[in-house]
Amino acid sequence: MRRTITGFHVDDAGDWVAELSCLHGQHVRHRPPFQNRPWVLQQAGRDERIGAELDCPLCDRAEPPGDLVAARTAGPFDAESLPPGLRRAHRTAAGTWGRLRVTGGAVHFTMAVEPPITERLEAGDARWLPPEVSHSLAIDGPVSLEIDFLVAIGRGG
Repeated sequence: MRRTITGFHVDDAGDWVAELSCLHGQHVRHRPPFQNRPWVLQQAGRDERIGAELDCPLCDRAEPPGDLVAARTAGPFDAESLPPGLRRAHRTAAGTWGRLRVTGGAVHFTMAVEPPITERLEAGDARWLPPEVSHSLAIDGPVSLEIDFLVAIGRGG
């Protein structure tokens, strides 16, 4: 999944890390011949890459970044109170991760990552929802669920 570079920082080993719009970080090393990124060595080169896109395999696997905090929780919802917007394709906001928690019954869940995720979630199951990734729910009988919305520490909610 393509994500936008929002900034850069240096890790503990002195390597440059691109900060992505999904809240993940990705190393952008210059180590020829395997990684040819001379632009990362100069501030001007890094500045030119702000707004560019990188693949984020962690988002494709729906793996959340560390250091998230809960901003709010929606629900609990049951089969009657689940908003119609959650039953059709929708997305979490930019910079916000979701965590769907099924507390009773079951739902069918789909998410447009590569490869797509399609699964049945039952009571006790949870599924991470990356920012701005289309997903939908289909009710499978009686159900109870909640959705947590999480943001990076210091970014508020």
